[in-house]
Amino acid sequence: MNLVTLDVQIACQAHEVPSEASFELWVEKVLEHLRVTKPVELTIRVVDPVEGLSLNQQYRQKDYATNVLSFPFESPVPLPVELLGDLVICAAVVTHEANSQGKPLLAHWAHMVVHGTLHLLGYDHIEEAEAEHMEQLERDILAALGYPNPYADDYAD
Repeated sequence: MNLVTLDVQIACQAHEVPSEASFELWVEKVLEHLRVTKPVELTIRVVDPVEGLSLNQQYRQKDYATNVLSFPFESPVPLPVELLGDLVICAAVVTHEANSQGKPLLAHWAHMVVHGTLHLLGYDHIEEAEAEHMEQLERDILAALGYPNPYADDYAD
């Protein structure tokens, strides 16, 4: 049974944006790993640095475009499907990070979707213990997808 209903919005002229099927697979792997059985809906919006900067300034008071922003949805009433929220991913930042860190672009996209989806599900990395737990979840989920540890100093594909 497909647990994910996904709305993918490509709001930029980026090249090498993953397919909707890839985005869906990555989100499903997070849900599978966490044993989530209730259907979920979310939006993934791929943006350019101008929109990424604007959103990061507005919601985080940061003066730069970041790789992924997560906007969890909290419903005031129970719904038959869980609306997780929105992920906003800046394609140019993801591409730049992958290149500068020597990571395959698709692996870095997968990491950003896994990371953002975990945020939508309530995970965070503000405190050190939370960060360690969340990073371990990311490593485990990405390994299940066939990707290496994104936090390794000697990242190899």
